[in-house]
Amino acid sequence: MAHLGVGIGWRPEIADAVERLDGLDWVEVVAENICPGHLPEALGRLRERGTRIVPHGVSLGLGGADRPDPEKLAALGERAVALGAPLVTEHIAFVRTSSPLLEAGHLLPVPRTRDALDVLCENVRIAQDALPVPLALENIAALFSWPGEEMTEGQFLTELVERTGVRLLIDVANLHTNRVNRGEDPAGVLDAIPLEALAYVHVAGGVERGGVWHDTHAHPVPPVVLDLLAELRSRVAPAGVLLERDDDFPPEAELAGELTAIREVLTATARALPQAAAPDTAREAARNPAAGAEPEAGAEPVRGPEHGAGAEHGAGAEPEAGAEHGAGAEHGAGAEPEAGAERGAGAEPEAGPEHGAGKTGQVAAQTAAGAPEPVSGPGPGSAAKPEAGAEHGAGEAARTRVGLAQAALLSALVAGTPVPEGFDRARIRVQVRALAAKRADVVAKVAPELSGILGGRAPYREAFLAYAKGRPMTAGYRRDALDFAEHLLIQDLPADPAARRRLTAWWRERAGARPPRRIVRWARALAGRAA
Repeated sequence: MAHLGVGIGWRPEIADAVERLDGLDWVEVVAENICPGHLPEALGRLRERGTRIVPHGVSLGLGGADRPDPEKLAALGERAVALGAPLVTEHIAFVRTSSPLLEAGHLLPVPRTRDALDVLCENVRIAQDALPVPLALENIAALFSWPGEEMTEGQFLTELVERTGVRLLIDVANLHTNRVNRGEDPAGVLDAIPLEALAYVHVAGGVERGGVWHDTHAHPVPPVVLDLLAELRSRVAPAGVLLERDDDFPPEAELAGELTAIREVLTATARALPQAAAPDTAREAARNPAAGAEPEAGAEPVRGPEHGAGAEHGAGAEPEAGAEHGAGAEHGAGAEPEAGAERGAGAEPEAGPEHGAGKTGQVAAQTAAGAPEPVSGPGPGSAAKPEAGAEHGAGEAARTRVGLAQAALLSALVAGTPVPEGFDRARIRVQVRALAAKRADVVAKVAPELSGILGGRAPYREAFLAYAKGRPMTAGYRRDALDFAEHLLIQDLPADPAARRRLTAWWRERAGARPPRRIVRWARALAGRAA
């Protein structure tokens, strides 16, 4: 893997500060928020001075039941080529369903079952074939667990790597989130996964309130997350470590201080390692409990300081020899931009909570100990082993089972249908509120004029949440903003005539057509009530 060093997530709000940060090795950009041929000037200047740029997609939805969209994959590759990226990254998540057509606007966990793993592996192989550079996938933070899961996180990630050769992007903040919210042991995950497949690492901040960890990306990185970075560094020297900050951006000096803290953790941990460590039997035992205390032949030792964190920035593993597509190749990964945004100016902010709008949706609740009850009915898929022929691709029956389960869950989250059997209803309610709040926040960023027209943030938020209840998002956020405005106009809102005229003008400018006439609005309203 190409050496990256210590970097930061590039966001327009901190573009000037990022340019001035001393010793910055690389940046990561949300793939869906840039357009090839229309790169922001600040990003272009970084590239001109040799700063590596990695596209990070947030809504490709490789964990979904549908095969990846060829157009989205082509758009992701286009971004990688435009940026000269050595790799692209995405998430182990699903973000939409096609039947019914629903958008989560959020990264949702996939069930850790054989069916879901078969589907994910085939989708990953399709993406790898379409992308011009290596792909790495990130573990996500989750509020809830699926019932009837058949594997641990470590087992699921390990088999994913073994079957596809995909690299891993490990977010240590997400490991902490899942420790608080789902009772998962971060050290156990690190012991179990194949760290030789590690591409790089994410570090981010959050806050705990009432036993719930909010993975906000809007707070400083806490010591507990830096401790997990040290845990990881004690096992392997990562090629890169990246600080993510998506909202409530601090002064430049605070960002610089967080990067310094990351470098210090990497350097101090590397210095503390013994010169020649014994083979990591704990890791092998976690990956293969039946193996006993004796390590498998060739088990990889913990790396000592000779592989250290780099003289200057503390992140530097040697570049991995023989990376499949070579350092400097390019590809892209993508979240869900609005239709037509891939190649034009003004790409739509991504539909994932982790980037651009803050991770307000990745709120989480303490889980009860013990395995969850299996799902009754379609469920997430409970096949004990892959279907015949699954080694060559997921069977259609497996895709159907995964699709039915994901559609039932997503419909409960965004369309108000009953919560599927086996899920913790209290946590699903928290997720429902978080998704609606995040959707309101992103639409406010996409269409900031709406708050002004409606009289401020509070009246806008109240009106939007009322609109969103039972009206799931089926396209991008920009389309959602237009649909919200039309919804208000159909109801002859806002009540103030001047504000209504402003909203009509706003809608007309962006929709490219006249708003519905009053008689049409009445007819639609009556039809809605009848339904």
